[in-house]
Amino acid sequence: MFSLLLAVIYLSFISLGLPDSLLGSAWPVMQTELGVPISYAGMLTMIIAGGTIISSLFSDRVIRRLSTGLVTAISVGMTAVALLGFSLANSFWILCIIAIPYGLGAGAVDAALNNYVALHYSSRHMSWLHAFWGVGVSISPSIMSFCLSRQYGWEAGYRSVFFIQICLVIILFLTLSLWNKPGKNTDSTEEVVPKVLTIPQLIKLKGAPFVLVAFFCFCALEATAGLWASSYLVNFRLIKEETAAIFAALFYLGETVGRFINGYTAEKYGDRAMIRTGIITIIIGTVLVALPFGTNIITLIGLVVIGFGAAPIYPCIIHSTPTNFGKEASQSMVGIQMASAYIGSTFVPPVFGLIAQYINIGLYPAFLMAFAVLMLVMTEKLNKKICIPAELYNDFVEK
Repeated sequence: MFSLLLAVIYLSFISLGLPDSLLGSAWPVMQTELGVPISYAGMLTMIIAGGTIISSLFSDRVIRRLSTGLVTAISVGMTAVALLGFSLANSFWILCIIAIPYGLGAGAVDAALNNYVALHYSSRHMSWLHAFWGVGVSISPSIMSFCLSRQYGWEAGYRSVFFIQICLVIILFLTLSLWNKPGKNTDSTEEVVPKVLTIPQLIKLKGAPFVLVAFFCFCALEATAGLWASSYLVNFRLIKEETAAIFAALFYLGETVGRFINGYTAEKYGDRAMIRTGIITIIIGTVLVALPFGTNIITLIGLVVIGFGAAPIYPCIIHSTPTNFGKEASQSMVGIQMASAYIGSTFVPPVFGLIAQYINIGLYPAFLMAFAVLMLVMTEKLNKKICIPAELYNDFVEK
């Protein structure tokens, strides 16, 4: 059943997605104006994702103290302040400092909302939740492209998204009372008391290493695809900067549309089938991006296909977490999954930045292909292993 709380959660995920694609779409211009190498974009994403790792690992403890609603409101507020800071920064090193709260805010809200929806809503709502994240990441490159094409500068792009975020923060604080009665606002009336597990305990869960590597691969692929798509199109496909910013958004557009569709198909075909199909679709998309035709149309279609394939993977793995690892342990498991995912976001895009700078940015599709294949292997292994050791975690499994 649709509820006002669900609408607020969707808005929160739009706000989570808005900042994620700004840097990639603005970087070809930012790099020139700031006078730094192309690979420095990877440094910024490393700092941002590092903050998300820290906040994700501590998310279960913070949520137990403050509640999901308050953590969400505070976290979105932190990212809004960071966006304003980006718009006012005049040097790369100032951007690095501001990137710290940028990442801390994003990680907390991501872990909080993912687990809340996994516990209280059906699979379709998890898919639509991430579709609204895609709405956010699709909107912001268009905003940045508009600002660049009108000669307003990349600073205006960040400032515009800041104003949108502030409006969402106000809505979140005004609706905090909705989170107090989840049974009346969600698909589930069952109250789940979370249990905080240590990282060693979580690693012992059968299948946990496979899901962690799969999350690492997915976010590594997604972050690299989104961050470097515009630079790949400008420097390798020789497309104009403002046009590349729009074309780079096609990746996120494909992901967003795919997640809306996935909301209607996930419950029918199941999480495993959707994950497998998505990864195979990503592999097909990377092949299209790599094809050496004289026209760029095939490349652009490939970006959409990659995004479309990425659509079901993240929400389907997250949604299956309470089933795979126990409802009471799900918040801790989601937190460590988020951390693993953001480790991929932290370290992999900078690695490709070095490859782009010192070898060839044309290796972009091959780089994505490697992570897609590894992700396929890990998810298939996960399907064969998921269960909880009865002697250790009987109390985490619903009788």
